[in-house]
Amino acid sequence: MKIIRLTLSIVAIAFVLINFTYTPIAQAQDSYPSYYREKKLHHPDGIGKYYMRREIAQVMGHQAMMWLERESRVKEEKPDLTVENLNLKPDDVVADIGAGSGYFSFRIAQQVPQGKVYAVDIQPEMLDAVNLLKEDKQITNVETVLGQENSPNLSLASIDLALMVDAYHEFAYPREMMEGIVQALKPGGRVVLLEYRQENPMIMIKPLHKMTQKQVKKELQVVGLEWQETREFLPEQHFLVFSKPA
Repeated sequence: MKIIRLTLSIVAIAFVLINFTYTPIAQAQDSYPSYYREKKLHHPDGIGKYYMRREIAQVMGHQAMMWLERESRVKEEKPDLTVENLNLKPDDVVADIGAGSGYFSFRIAQQVPQGKVYAVDIQPEMLDAVNLLKEDKQITNVETVLGQENSPNLSLASIDLALMVDAYHEFAYPREMMEGIVQALKPGGRVVLLEYRQENPMIMIKPLHKMTQKQVKKELQVVGLEWQETREFLPEQHFLVFSKPA
């Protein structure tokens, strides 16, 4: 009896380990490139899809839109200080990727009066909110763009800066999305990512919604972006700056 129980335990452990190994998604769905992997058993906050050994987090739905507009965000994330550190010029064209309700888009618009802000999101409901707020605030230099999971749907060489605030870790196709962003950047254009610091376990954000500097650098390097600097002026987030070679 003991031998049978031991054998069953070994089989159970082996089953778990097999299901936690990386399996190319291409084996299950031929349309996926081989640099994506999947697991049948995965973190409940993830989609079971992995990129460069990182599980991609679930997208925050438009139903949680008010979380983006919470009053405490001013103290927690210091959005005005973040925009100040973007070092914008009055005629810059900026893409706010994963714009949500436009929380950063409208702040950026004030700094680029001769420029433009593309508020990019894959959820039409988010863009509807941006358009309503745009009319209410009487802001004319914010334009909404409905992106796709694998493309920001921006014109070639059309933007000076792409900003992603706590959005990159949710991209279902990070390689394709970033390739599209790089193509949309003008030569010498910049990418700025804000991500909660995964290096700090005391930051009370779900693990899949945080990233390390090392991981971000590794993933953006493969699409040809060059890391410039990381500023740590925010309470809990990295402020990572990359550039497209001129």
